[in-house]
Amino acid sequence: MSTALVGMVAGMALGFAGWFGGFGAFLVVAALGAVGFLVGRLLDDGTDIRGFLGGRDRGRR
Repeated sequence: MSTALVGMVAGMALGFAGWFGGFGAFLVVAALGAVGFLVGRLLDDGTDIRGFLGGRDRGRR
């Protein structure tokens, strides 16, 4: 699945939440989406939390 398609689906989900549930639902969906992104990235990159929090520029130092 391409990044553009994932972004479009996330935007549509936020739009529906904002339209039907109001601003509070929009914030809940956005927060849960961010948590899901972080968990997915942790699972993709491994479970090393120090490397995850350090960013992607590990080789630049």
